[in-house]
Amino acid sequence: MYVYKSLLLAAALLFTSCEVLLFEKDPESDPYHNFEALWKEVDEGYSFFSLKQINWDSIYQVYRPQVQADMGSEELFNLFSDMLYTLRDGHVNLISPFNFSRNWEWYLGYPANFDADLLEREYWKDEQWYTGPFVHTFLDSTVGYIRYASFSNTIGASQLDFVLDRFKDTRGLIIDVRDNGGGSTSNIDLFASRFADEKRLAFTYVVKTGPGHDDFSEPALSYIEPDGVQQYTKPVVLLTNRSCYSATNTFVATMKAFPHVTVIGDWTGGGGGIPSSGELPNGWIVRYSATQTFLPDGFNIEGGIPPDIRVDMAEEDRLNGKDTILERALDFL
Repeated sequence: MYVYKSLLLAAALLFTSCEVLLFEKDPESDPYHNFEALWKEVDEGYSFFSLKQINWDSIYQVYRPQVQADMGSEELFNLFSDMLYTLRDGHVNLISPFNFSRNWEWYLGYPANFDADLLEREYWKDEQWYTGPFVHTFLDSTVGYIRYASFSNTIGASQLDFVLDRFKDTRGLIIDVRDNGGGSTSNIDLFASRFADEKRLAFTYVVKTGPGHDDFSEPALSYIEPDGVQQYTKPVVLLTNRSCYSATNTFVATMKAFPHVTVIGDWTGGGGGIPSSGELPNGWIVRYSATQTFLPDGFNIEGGIPPDIRVDMAEEDRLNGKDTILERALDFL
């Protein structure tokens, strides 16, 4: 019996050894396999290689040698994130169960140009109303103010009509989208259409259609036209800073189509490509820009949109209870 058990143990050990020798590492967790999948997904799907003059083949040569067979998940994630960071794109992300990579260069390193506490204490003064996603008030008896903090906050048509009806007798309106990082594009047309004086071309866009870096669809045209109970076609000032990104960037592009709208503040942060995504063998999700968007004159909005009047918040003004950008808008109106 002892000999029999020993033979069974030996056979089990032999089988285990053979299994290690005969079966390769699971490709779903193999670092090399996942690297190749990530690089190829981005290579064939990303839309801004030519605009940003990025040589993705050269990026491969830098990062492929750094992949090791025994890399742990966190180490591999960090390497992949570093490679994706070279795309300089806030719409490029790697999503795993334990982390989410991102590039925030589109606003880091630039002036904040926004102080929410200053607005509340010195301008709203507890006179603001909250209607759906909007904060709104009168800055004086003839100028209205609307704060929209995120395109992730759904706009109701009746709420928007109520707010604009409140300001129908003003001589001008300020819309503050500073620090609005984007959200749902479905809110753009509803909001912007209330300021349309007539049907106008807002922007054009192309969609990635093939594996080549310059494989795009024919340009599609996006128009904006009046739509709603309440239209506001008096002078409008749109306040922007570098933290206006993605859907907010597109909203600014749309509003610039109207001759009665003036953009005051800093450049927007950009984000002119609608994201697509793919899944790596290990289950991680990679997200990347798959379109390009242009103003009617051909200007690509990926890197942001310049204001009509460039203004930064002055620290001296802020310390004295003044928002330099908002004050410039009031002077303009």
